[in-house]
Amino acid sequence: MHQSFDPSIIIFAALAVFVVWKLRSVLGTRTGTERPPFDPFEARRKLREGKAGRDAAPPEPGRGPGQVIPLQRGETRAVEPARAAGDLGDQWRGLVEPGASALDGLVKIGQADPGFSAASFMGGARSAYEMIVSAFAAGDRAALKPLLAKDVYDGFEAAISAREARLHRSETTFVSTDTSLVHDAQLRGRTAQVTIRFQSKMISVTRDSAGAVVDGSPDRVAEVFDLWTFAREVDARDPNWRLVATEAGA
Repeated sequence: MHQSFDPSIIIFAALAVFVVWKLRSVLGTRTGTERPPFDPFEARRKLREGKAGRDAAPPEPGRGPGQVIPLQRGETRAVEPARAAGDLGDQWRGLVEPGASALDGLVKIGQADPGFSAASFMGGARSAYEMIVSAFAAGDRAALKPLLAKDVYDGFEAAISAREARLHRSETTFVSTDTSLVHDAQLRGRTAQVTIRFQSKMISVTRDSAGAVVDGSPDRVAEVFDLWTFAREVDARDPNWRLVATEAGA
């Protein structure tokens, strides 16, 4: 039996071809709106340039809307010609502890990673230091997690949980971060590690569930010395530096 031709078959076939073509043109294509990896170590430069955007990191504890420190989430780094060791070392003048042997390590890191610069790294490290201390005091796990190596985060999280189990709450107010100097720097394989000695002044107090002070004082400014080590893989696409070790250091 002769069957009549149904023109709708052509219409549906054409629509199917168009849909497949449209999907292929979109999927796997960079539109420029993708979120690059989070990079806390460019914080101060973004703050100075006034380029805060919707992709800023979560606010520090105690900061309201409009008071968020804008954190750059990484950028494509142009390939730069190899820089001389002298040029790489000059940018660290005044940023390394007297007598420290860190300069050689900093130069090696700079040679392995052309995007490594003294100004952006040290400014971001100071911001990260203040953010981490404040987030720990507030028990803000979400703010801590992207900034810490897993074992360091696990230690911080355990201390926060123990504090919560006692129904204690901690309050920390930064008065100033007076100095931050490189204490040590090493390139181990493809892993860069930089240890910074921070000297800061802060007010810290811990209260129980009734509000009574159980540690510290709300009226005393304490001088604090810390040695913190940050690390990242120099050839990784992820630009993040994370805190990998902490210790008190006078």
